[in-house]
Amino acid sequence: MYVHESGSFRRGAARIGDALFQWGSRTYVMGVINATPDSFSGDGVGGNVEAALAQARSFEEWGADIIDVGGESTRPPSIYAGSEPVSADEEMSRVLPVIGAIARDVALPISIDTHKAEVAREAVAAGAAMINDVWALRRDPGMASVAAELGVHVALMHNQDHTRYDDVVPDVISRLEWLRDQAVDAGVPRERIALDPGIGFGKTAENNLEILRRLDEFDALGQPLLVGASRKSTIGYVLDLPVEERVEGTAATVALSIAGGADIVRVHDVKEMVRVARMSDAVVRGWSAG
Repeated sequence: MYVHESGSFRRGAARIGDALFQWGSRTYVMGVINATPDSFSGDGVGGNVEAALAQARSFEEWGADIIDVGGESTRPPSIYAGSEPVSADEEMSRVLPVIGAIARDVALPISIDTHKAEVAREAVAAGAAMINDVWALRRDPGMASVAAELGVHVALMHNQDHTRYDDVVPDVISRLEWLRDQAVDAGVPRERIALDPGIGFGKTAENNLEILRRLDEFDALGQPLLVGASRKSTIGYVLDLPVEERVEGTAATVALSIAGGADIVRVHDVKEMVRVARMSDAVVRGWSAG
């Protein structure tokens, strides 16, 4: 289902799984479940399906809107040691039992965080309703056609193997526009695409801060905007804090992302960030006691 006004895909409504997302009405919170042993954020559940399910139940209770399940760490190897690529079979062994258990027990839609076409296909069969690809359907040659065939929503993230930019914000916007158009040409409907500027991927800390500061410029893309700065290294650099002590820094990025126009915020600390999002929405979008 999709309705749009004034030519903008950031306004209107989209159904992801059984949930209706009314873009522009409020900010949606995506809670992260890392089915990995080496998550940068230190919250990986590995192969413990019960732990993942308990986390998903808590996310639902706390007010999350969507759950993002990943089975391969995407932390940049230049910054964090120990992040190793995994095979599609290994990734599926991690995520499919988790997705299946959550889909049976929790009403929230599920996103699969993967860049592999085979993993995406099997994850959707297990119950996922969205593909969140940090390489924007470009790393696996089969990913774009699989995404189009499955008919699910996709989040396309800006990512690159270097940090060279002429001007980071227009450069990222231009690349995201191209990535969106490539996905549309491959058969993914534009109304099923969200875009992510890729905080922490192929960017310096200064780049990340500038993107957050100028986030409103991404409105020109006309797509729902997903922002994920939760617990990331830029917060650690600014505050000189380890990953487990970055909740306040994350809260600042969430609030400012919402002020800048984010439609979805991807977070680890769901309980706290749902509250931050609701308060930020009250200021940015308006609130009344009635």
